[in-house]
Amino acid sequence: MSAASVSARRVKPSVDDRQGPTYSISDLAREFALTPRAIRFYEIEGLLAPRRRGQARIYGERERTRIKLILRGKRLGFALSEIRELFDIYAATGSERPQLVKFLQMLADRRALLDQQREDIDAVLAEIAVLERDCRRRLKQRPATVGGVDEGATDGG
Repeated sequence: MSAASVSARRVKPSVDDRQGPTYSISDLAREFALTPRAIRFYEIEGLLAPRRRGQARIYGERERTRIKLILRGKRLGFALSEIRELFDIYAATGSERPQLVKFLQMLADRRALLDQQREDIDAVLAEIAVLERDCRRRLKQRPATVGGVDEGATDGG
């Protein structure tokens, strides 16, 4: 999803004079093309902590920003537990620096994994190319079949 499509869907928040802009679960679901169930799941996983007004969940800018970060982390291939770890580092230290150091390490690990996967894919593609050439060469060497039986085959291969 592009940034343009997200900003085009952005909802106008309610404003709580004490807490700043607030959003309902429906507002955030609509803005980020998520289901309310997905947002509740992130809450159960400890990634979001909306305030409550009775049964209603009241989301602030903190939760809205966290949803953006969760979606970015998922796009990069991080598990929710890894995303939570980054949130926890910031919560424990109150500083962005340890969080950024950890994030850089996670990005390096992710890059190494993707580079290895790319090498593996390139190797498989090269093997496929060799096998395709071999199959085409063998097809050119064999006479045409009649009635599904290869006229030149006597040994089954």
